[in-house]
Amino acid sequence: MSTLPITSILHSLQHQRKSLNHRATSLALISLIVVSFYIFFVARPSLDLAPIALRTDALGHAGTHGSHQQDRDDPPPSSRLFRLPSNSQRKTVVTNVNRPQIELDESQELAAVAAFIAALPQNMIPRSIDPAKPIDPQLVLDFDTRSPRAADELNQIVQDVWSRYPVMLFTKAHNAHSREIRRIIAVMDLQPPPMTFEVDQREDSEVLIPLLHRLTSSTDLPLMLIGGKSVGSIAAIRELNESGELHRLITNAGAVLDGRKKKKVH
Repeated sequence: MSTLPITSILHSLQHQRKSLNHRATSLALISLIVVSFYIFFVARPSLDLAPIALRTDALGHAGTHGSHQQDRDDPPPSSRLFRLPSNSQRKTVVTNVNRPQIELDESQELAAVAAFIAALPQNMIPRSIDPAKPIDPQLVLDFDTRSPRAADELNQIVQDVWSRYPVMLFTKAHNAHSREIRRIIAVMDLQPPPMTFEVDQREDSEVLIPLLHRLTSSTDLPLMLIGGKSVGSIAAIRELNESGELHRLITNAGAVLDGRKKKKVH
């Protein structure tokens, strides 16, 4: 008979222990719900997520050479990471949309067109443009033409294109005057070599030819630009060549006569 009270006591203790376990579990679940609610609905606006770093092959050597092995001269990986634009950068983009687009004078327009078609063989002036009117800068410039720095970037392009190509020729493939100009320039052995376009062989010839006539006041091809300026008709080019003035203009523009011979001597 003495065992009955003991058994009752044990059952009572087990029941109390289960009740305590249920209470502890319930309190833990409630606490978890409260904390989750605080994190997702209260503290979320103050969280500052770090921008995601993306690796690109556009500027890296791995994509260019078809190999994923980093070259020795490559910059460290940290300098080849692109970050998502910050809030201030996004605001700048929106602001630029509301800014007026940069306007080009004729000399700047000529430089922009020349740089555009010289950059890649497939770069063509759209046939939809009116060559009698100023070209839309966005068609030939590779930067934001509404940016506060647009004027500086444009000036840089003007300087770069004429320093890289002091002599630029716009000729026709099967034309006696064009062949004559090419021979005159070929004898000089210029460095850097002249940039030559056979305009009548291009897909955009219908708009490029009248566009060049408007920007240079020329009336026909071939057209020779020295330092970004037209030197006149074929007759004027002959006279300049015979007098030696053509050599002076070309050297003043930055090209070197007999450039390959002088390079070998050095």
